[in-house]
Amino acid sequence: MISSSDQLNRYLFDNLHARGELVQLSSTFQNIVKAHNYPEGVKALLGELITVTSLLTATLKLEGEIAVQLQGDGPVDYFAVNANHQQEIRGIAKVTQATNAVGLKDLVGKGNMIITIRPTKGEPYQGVVALEHDTLAQCLSHYFEVSEQIPTKLWLFHNKENSEVAGALVQLLPDSDDKAQQLNDFEHLCQLTDTIKPEEIFTLDAETLLYRLYHQETVRIFEPQAVTNKCSCSRDKCESAIIHLGESEIKEIITQDGSLNMTCDYCLTNYQFDEQHLLQLINQNKH
Repeated sequence: MISSSDQLNRYLFDNLHARGELVQLSSTFQNIVKAHNYPEGVKALLGELITVTSLLTATLKLEGEIAVQLQGDGPVDYFAVNANHQQEIRGIAKVTQATNAVGLKDLVGKGNMIITIRPTKGEPYQGVVALEHDTLAQCLSHYFEVSEQIPTKLWLFHNKENSEVAGALVQLLPDSDDKAQQLNDFEHLCQLTDTIKPEEIFTLDAETLLYRLYHQETVRIFEPQAVTNKCSCSRDKCESAIIHLGESEIKEIITQDGSLNMTCDYCLTNYQFDEQHLLQLINQNKH
């Protein structure tokens, strides 16, 4: 059984031209941030970006990976979250100066949100949106309006006490010629979703919460999908990176240090390569 606190639910509204998503994350978020000494404001914004990425991944109708980055001139100039269609997710924030700032503008400053989609089959796609709005949810809604031309609204939540994050998404479905009715349906469901209370999204299971929100509508909920923290780093990837350094640079490392340690920025796993292993990699590259 999937934990109700670490899953994504997709749902459709019968007779209404809209779809929705709900994600609730507990241990997944905790695992991503536990090894990093992030300030509370940074932790909260990273949690929002993790939530956003999970929701975005669920909107993709393909197998592949998505990366969502925030880059700016603020005290935290880089946030990155990576996920795939299996809802395996990892994230990081790079704090360049000590800060007690809270919120998108004060943490990231002036900058951009970069969304990169890499399908398993087909060409990658990248969208860039300026961070011109006050919240990450507003920036994402603007992204869909500009890049996808599909009305979309997001709600993001962070529970500092229990280190949990959650979010909801409502998106218009352009599945009829009646544009006015589509927009009416979308706005109606957004008004209902606006009534979500933090204590509800962090304590109720998806089915109960959706019934409270939309009890006058017919909601079809699909099979929930587990969301997990899984880093894509590996010893093999480190070896490939070392080989790409070239023989002369590897020998220089051996001469100066005798060994090489590589640490994953995301999960902080440390990979050690002694002199013998480095020499083996040189020989391996010759064949």
